[in-house]
Amino acid sequence: MKIFRMLGRSIRDAFKSVFRNFSLSLASVSCITITLIIVAVSIIASLNVENFTKEIESDLTIVVFLDQDVDKSDIKSVTNQIKELDNIDSYKFKDKEQVKKEMQDESAVFKSVMSEWTEEDNPLKNTFQIKVKDATKISKTAKKIEKMKHVSLVRYGEGMVDKLVRAFSSIEKVAYGVVIALIVVTIFLIINTIKLTIFSRKREISIMRLVGASNFSIKTPFIIEGMILGLIGSIIPVILTTFGYLTFYKHFDGYLFTELIKLIKPEPFIYTTSIIVVIIGIIVGMIGSASAVRKYLKV
Repeated sequence: MKIFRMLGRSIRDAFKSVFRNFSLSLASVSCITITLIIVAVSIIASLNVENFTKEIESDLTIVVFLDQDVDKSDIKSVTNQIKELDNIDSYKFKDKEQVKKEMQDESAVFKSVMSEWTEEDNPLKNTFQIKVKDATKISKTAKKIEKMKHVSLVRYGEGMVDKLVRAFSSIEKVAYGVVIALIVVTIFLIINTIKLTIFSRKREISIMRLVGASNFSIKTPFIIEGMILGLIGSIIPVILTTFGYLTFYKHFDGYLFTELIKLIKPEPFIYTTSIIVVIIGIIVGMIGSASAVRKYLKV
């Protein structure tokens, strides 16, 4: 019960301190708000880059062309070999007549030329269209398929696809690196801002120590105060994140520049991002206060 009373008193003192030192609290909140806005924008950008990367990777297809003279048993053999590969997400077989029909549907020229082809005259080949689980291993998977019996040709946009996957992987890493760096900078700025608040109350803390207050009872109100400042500082970034992204998404109709770059749907994305921003604000505020007390007042 004693610890609950102490905690309740610490929460009460923390709220009083926020309003009693309003100008310094406002400075801390402003610092948190500005940096969290940048963090929120970076999180939204990095998650959209990740989503775009996954969309591109999910569209990557290995097209496998079989030998012209394959029969049903040969096709079954190739199917079984494909099933045994580790990196296969899904596959679809298309016989040459189906390929012919799809090409005719796409172009009036193809339809005119191919209409005279009989099943025996059809020069097209039976194919497999394969989706992979891990796009970074698509080259290795394609090489394994190429070595299979009854396979004449394998195509997946080699060269360009490999470069594209590496480029997006690098962009993802940079985006997450920026978010982490911003969080570290936020902590540093808040520590220095909150330090001013705590330094102005050094005499108050000295009196508390003289009357026998424990380190825990002294530090707890400041940590809770940092949590409150972090929570207040995250309100504006959350509002901007929610309404800003909704407006941005509607303005571009869910795409950025081209339909290839698809944005993440607002719901539940904006709510998840808002929760992340609030949590970062609270944790950073607590860490900032705790570090300031420990480093600058040596409590």
